Amino acid sequence: MGTSTVTRENGTINFRRIDALARVLTDLKNMSNDIVLVTSGAVGAGVGKLGLKARPEDTPGKQAAAAVGQCELMSLYDRSFSEYGAVTAQILLDAGVVNHSHGENAVNTFNRLLEFGVIPIVNENDSVAVDELNIGDNDTLSATVAALIGADLLIMLTDTDGLYDKDPSSPDAVLIREVRGVTPQIKSMAGGAGTRRGTGGMVTKLAAVEIANSAGIDAVIACGKDPSVLYDICEGKSVGTRFFA
Repeated sequence: MGTSTVTRENGTINFRRIDALARVLTDLKNMSNDIVLVTSGAVGAGVGKLGLKARPEDTPGKQAAAAVGQCELMSLYDRSFSEYGAVTAQILLDAGVVNHSHGENAVNTFNRLLEFGVIPIVNENDSVAVDELNIGDNDTLSATVAALIGADLLIMLTDTDGLYDKDPSSPDAVLIREVRGVTPQIKSMAGGAGTRRGTGGMVTKLAAVEIANSAGIDAVIACGKDPSVLYDICEGKSVGTRFFA
């Protein structure tokens, strides 16, 4: 879930969407699916909680906002999932854990949580991560986690319907339904960076797709305004853009 999906334009948390997401994911879990949620929004939630007008530009400011926002975000997720009878767990990762010897420990933790019927909620450990331990953005984090645990499918929910052949605001823009191989031509369609609330954009999502595809995992980029779209995606229907491994 991208920042623009879990927060509103003014940076505050979108309670309705988080509640809808919790309901859908719990329902999918009850259909015998193992679910891992990688969520953005910690810095955005912290900015809103602190009453800041914009995201801090300096690293300590971003880390402080993340520390405040992470508490807010997890509290909301935990309450929402609990309403539907689901148990959640928080996992904070950084590149040091994922890429080195601790990776096996992380996998074991994920596996045991899923055995217990828990929905792990993952974010980068932004409040303490430094450059050499920074995964970068949550698109990359989601693909890294998918590869780490051997997921069957990576779904990235954002504020656009998927990959378009040009700027989505263009009246003649066409949504690309299927991609088999992230070629230079596909990358040229990605456009610029993300919104003022997040750090991602289609460029980082395509990079994440490449990570997932290289691990043999299909990926879907779709609009997260209505989380019930996850039902259609999991049923294999044509939603957003599907990138085949």
